[in-house]
Amino acid sequence: MMWLNWRQFRVQALVGTGALAVFAAYSVYLGADIRDGYDVYRAHCQGVADCARARSQFLSAYKNTLLLIAAGLGLLPAVIGTFWGAPLIARELESGTHRLVWNQSITRPRWLLAKVLFVGLAAMFLTGASAALLTWAAHPFDEVVKSEFSTFEFGARNIAPIGYAALAFTFGTVVGLLLRRTLPAMAVTLVVFLAFQFFFPNVVRPSLMPAERATLPMTAQSINEAQSLGSISGGSVINGVKIPGAPDAWIAETSPLRTANGKALDGTRFNDCIDSPPRTGAGGTFGDAAVCLAEYDLHIDVRYHPRSRYWAFQWLETAIYLTLSGILTTFGLWRIRRRVS
Repeated sequence: MMWLNWRQFRVQALVGTGALAVFAAYSVYLGADIRDGYDVYRAHCQGVADCARARSQFLSAYKNTLLLIAAGLGLLPAVIGTFWGAPLIARELESGTHRLVWNQSITRPRWLLAKVLFVGLAAMFLTGASAALLTWAAHPFDEVVKSEFSTFEFGARNIAPIGYAALAFTFGTVVGLLLRRTLPAMAVTLVVFLAFQFFFPNVVRPSLMPAERATLPMTAQSINEAQSLGSISGGSVINGVKIPGAPDAWIAETSPLRTANGKALDGTRFNDCIDSPPRTGAGGTFGDAAVCLAEYDLHIDVRYHPRSRYWAFQWLETAIYLTLSGILTTFGLWRIRRRVS
């Protein structure tokens, strides 16, 4: 059975091994370059102003590259589920070659389990090795940025990608088992898993642990330290604030800007401060707009997770994905024994 699996899977295995070798070589080069840049950043970080300038130059040199790689690695599980998982059983059922195996001494569940384990472990190894290489290469950058909880970075570092690969592969396999057609199974796997990858980090992940709560006064200084004011959908919102005493915390939810009575700041007043604030000559990121907003005695309510919970989230999310993968495999074994002829 192992030899048959290898014969059927050898092309994908060789392509995956070659791609991993290329990525490993590039990761070594990129990791060495980032470490050189990090040394330059530390050497030029003599004062507050020098540190800010050196940090900005260091981040701008590698930010887009690492973001692009992380996005690609985030897509890898979906690609594996689509091109390795979906055709695994659907192609056999579609062409009728499964009958030859089932007429031998191997039972249907054993046949399915052997294929799932053989290819699934290869998928987990490929994704896990790629994540380990990227984690090593980006380590100095991550230490400076401290944004491990961002969607792309969290899903492309350490152990979480292993769980993603396992779930994507088993999901694709079960979809192929149910649909019995290769192309429809591939299309369904790709669309559904990409939607799931967007849904889980943004909706489920923030609630995996009880969040800490804090109320932050929005002084002019606090507003100037934020990343942005307003949003595409409108409303009196502020983004990218920092928690005093926990500047590296992951902020899972931020309320609108609220006045002292707890009500959201009126949109008209907010827009007036953004578009045409009284001239005060104030400096900072938002200048006069920050001074104008601060006069309303504003605050925001936030839910956040300390940075110390990062590994707890990694293990918990990986365990959830592996559990779902196990449930799908169990369902597939039941299905092939009872319903597939």
